[in-house]
Amino acid sequence: MVQCEMCGAETAAPKTAKIEGAELQVCDSCVNFGTEVKREDATDTSTKYSTGSTGTNDAQSTSPSSTTGGSGGGRRADLFDEMETLASDYPERIREAREERGLSQEDLAGELNEKASLIRKLERGDMQPTDAIQAKLEGHLEISLTEGLGGDDDEWEGDISPGSMTLGDVVQRKE
Repeated sequence: MVQCEMCGAETAAPKTAKIEGAELQVCDSCVNFGTEVKREDATDTSTKYSTGSTGTNDAQSTSPSSTTGGSGGGRRADLFDEMETLASDYPERIREAREERGLSQEDLAGELNEKASLIRKLERGDMQPTDAIQAKLEGHLEISLTEGLGGDDDEWEGDISPGSMTLGDVVQRKE
């Protein structure tokens, strides 16, 4: 039996549905929250999150949307693989770089032609910088506020075992 990636219910025949832009393996009741994706059936019973293949055909290489073309395996390329994300410690990076240069929040704001309240909010973590502000800060303070998205999940420190938490545990559905 496979677990529904949305509600966590056990289902013998999960369906692939596109929900909020993500393709999920869901049960019959959750498929109504998105659009069902019709695919050619693979001869194995592995899911896209399986760590091993149970048959001779790899679901990744038989997928029509695979960018590997069946040569070499791997998973489908994703837009977010190439993106960088705002570092979780961006407020500290901004503050430390400003203080190293001996600037007050007002001085930095003046040099960037921005309001001092914006710098205060950024350093407290009350708001995230827009792309334009981020570029100004990175260029002026000679720092990076981003970290690449990689396959490493080293920063995960949760005590939940893999597979025990589903999307349904995190999101709140609108009834």
